[in-house]
Amino acid sequence: MPDFLGEKGEKKVEYLELIYDLIFVYIIGRNNSLLHFLENGFLLPEAYLTYVITTLIVLQIWFYTTLFVNRYGTNGLAEHIATFINMYLLYYMADGTRLRWQGLYGRYNIAWGLILLNLAVQYALKLRKSSGLMPWEDRHLKLNMRILLAQAVLVLASVPVYAATGIPLSPLAVPFGMIAFGLSDRVNRLVTVDFPHLTERVMLYVVFTFGEMIIGLSGYFEGGFAPRSVYFSLMGFLIVAGLFTSYGFVYDHLLDRERKTNGTGFMLLHIFLIAALNNITVALEFMQEADVAIVPKNVFLVASLMAYFLFLFWLERYAVVRLEQNRRFLAALLGSFAAFILLMAMTYRNAAVSIAVTVAFVYGLFFIIRFYWRKIQILGELPEG
Repeated sequence: MPDFLGEKGEKKVEYLELIYDLIFVYIIGRNNSLLHFLENGFLLPEAYLTYVITTLIVLQIWFYTTLFVNRYGTNGLAEHIATFINMYLLYYMADGTRLRWQGLYGRYNIAWGLILLNLAVQYALKLRKSSGLMPWEDRHLKLNMRILLAQAVLVLASVPVYAATGIPLSPLAVPFGMIAFGLSDRVNRLVTVDFPHLTERVMLYVVFTFGEMIIGLSGYFEGGFAPRSVYFSLMGFLIVAGLFTSYGFVYDHLLDRERKTNGTGFMLLHIFLIAALNNITVALEFMQEADVAIVPKNVFLVASLMAYFLFLFWLERYAVVRLEQNRRFLAALLGSFAAFILLMAMTYRNAAVSIAVTVAFVYGLFFIIRFYWRKIQILGELPEG
């Protein structure tokens, strides 16, 4: 990779980055509140569509910010000011995250557009200070600046368009950004990331997301020491602990943090993994609510868990040794998925049994991962750790 000529020491996660991520946890919590609008026990399609769009918007902003800080951040005063500005604007986006969003369309999108513009300006400032000795880096800076500017123009221009026609065009900025960055992958590869910093930053965001899940689990403890309450609170806690343990194991033992990569794929996988975790949080809350119909809340839980483990296993692209190359490992995973779906379909009317099945599924997958990792380690293909 050409940017090795300008390779720097390992970057450390700064306190401001952690505070910034907490704002995202807050706004994601606001997004999750959209999933509590029900009609006859079923989630309103309008609410879920709004949830998906707002979640992708926020995670895309986090994606842009994290990669910029990783590649070009110097923890300087100008970057601190830009970060605080975006934190302030994110509060306006959070306030505009509502089911009846029409009245707050202008506020939400002006804040979103200004955040994108702020990020574009940061790229422009880095380009201005460039010495020109690394032309591949200048090319990368220009491309990212232009993509962010184009998105900002689209979002901000949608405000008067919506006022005149009632047509909300700003959500188109999300797929535009995804496609633009996907098509520019060749340029993005010219500048690798500090992968140890990126993995730590992403891990900490996942931890914050689990914190939101722990808060959501609090409803399971409202019944005091009644046997049913103790049982369900214990099962819910075991689910959360098992999910966190699985991610922690992959992070600690499988990820190759010395890998040279542009970081885009790793970040995209985590966007969907974090979205799945947020869905699991809401699904666990649904399991305690009698107002939610039995079938949709069980389907929602199963789909969310499957999505989480799918993207967790996909992280093996960045592993020291890829377990997925072992056919028995893949067979065990697919068998676990199939058994989970079948057993949940058979027991969905009995909450006590179905939540026990969920616990067995979560820990079953964890032990499968650990078993095959240990097996490869014994064969000498993985370092001790």
